[in-house]
Amino acid sequence: MRQLLIMRHAKSDWGSGVAGDLDRPLAPRGAKAAKRMGRMITRLGSAPDLVLTSPAVRARSTAELAARGGGWSAPTVVVEGFYGGGWRDVVEGLIAAAADQTADRILVVGHEPTWSELVSVLTGGSRIAMPTGAVACVAVDGEGWSELGPGRGELGWHLVPRMLEGLG
Repeated sequence: MRQLLIMRHAKSDWGSGVAGDLDRPLAPRGAKAAKRMGRMITRLGSAPDLVLTSPAVRARSTAELAARGGGWSAPTVVVEGFYGGGWRDVVEGLIAAAADQTADRILVVGHEPTWSELVSVLTGGSRIAMPTGAVACVAVDGEGWSELGPGRGELGWHLVPRMLEGLG
């Protein structure tokens, strides 16, 4: 069974002084949380084979720091539709990006409110809050990623950075 790891970008720095939303960086707290979440993803045996991220600086940084923290070297692809798009855009972007891949476990990194909606749609209605840095693992039925869609997944686990504070 395939796993889709859905990760909201970590805490961003609203006071950074950058002009545009796409360029907003992570806050120091967010950088620490991204690494911590990456370590936990690896500890749970869920290191991704492929990482897909929004083009926003805070999402790309979250993906990079999670990989560093988790010690994985999966290829990372920027998917333009992950920024400002809805859950359908995420599914379409994932299917397109995974078409030539053999990835059984994909990490997607992006934004609210799309990410909590994506978890809900894929799991047939689960209501999951996705605060900054949260990761939801959805087990996905089907022969390939092209079958990804409403009700095709089951929530395996859901973690938020605050749950892991003090664990190292």
